[in-house]
Amino acid sequence: MITAPRIPAGWTEANIADQSGRRFLITGATSGLGLAAARALVAKGADVTITARNEKKAAQAIGVIGKPVPAIYMDLSDLASVRKAAAEVNALPKFDVVALNAGVMVPPFSRTADGFELQMGTNHLGHFAFAGLIRDRINERLVSQASQAHRMGSFGDGTIDDIRAVCMCEGKYSAWGQYGASKLANLLFSAQVERLRLQNKWSFIPLTAHPGWTNTSLFRTGGAASLPTRYIAQKVEMGVLPLLAAMTFPGLIGNSYIGPNGIGEMRGTPRLTRPRSLALDPIIAANLWTVSEELTGVSWENSRHA
Repeated sequence: MITAPRIPAGWTEANIADQSGRRFLITGATSGLGLAAARALVAKGADVTITARNEKKAAQAIGVIGKPVPAIYMDLSDLASVRKAAAEVNALPKFDVVALNAGVMVPPFSRTADGFELQMGTNHLGHFAFAGLIRDRINERLVSQASQAHRMGSFGDGTIDDIRAVCMCEGKYSAWGQYGASKLANLLFSAQVERLRLQNKWSFIPLTAHPGWTNTSLFRTGGAASLPTRYIAQKVEMGVLPLLAAMTFPGLIGNSYIGPNGIGEMRGTPRLTRPRSLALDPIIAANLWTVSEELTGVSWENSRHA
């Protein structure tokens, strides 16, 4: 039996080994956790490529990172943009680690260019399509960014019809409900990638992280701002640590989940943890996979030709 290594208490950015010669791709690295992760990895010598929605955001991020890094323009809420970005990635050398970090949180109701509810379309379906299309470019790790909000997510009875209804937001819109479902989808996605990895002998392992209660720009732009978040939530420099551990800590096993070690996993340094049991349900995960392939038109079994 393979035993997961223990992340030492108090693990921080300073504990990351030299990353010279290693290649990382981070989605949504123009602000918040993605930007903090990119800056930390570049400081450790890594070759980092970021995705950005436009040139202005990329330029601002590169200024913060402090070193020129390649940027690929991608809007996860538009599958045409996702396919274009994936084609660019497929023309590049392989990446050791790909982090699916970008996301939106509790916006007013809207739909993606392809008609999906915005949060499910961006946080899950866009990433599902992008990762599937670049599957052959991933060497070691595929890391997804989840949230403790996955505990409030639901796909009804977990049937294909119920999952499709959530993706399309059939019925009354609940911003937090849809956000929770999208974060539950991130965990179900990683669990299903692990099952398929073992079946198909893919070279990389899936991992998932969550930042606890971290004061990122999502709380300022997503309609979730509050005084407790402003004054009590941990800073981005702490919230990014689980993501950085998932990307760099040696010896992690497939479908590991990393979050803060404090009370309620809201604050603290990284540790291995477990999501709610629903996030590990193989039937719901398989049904979500079926719906995701149907809605995006991307088949992971034939990713380069989808």
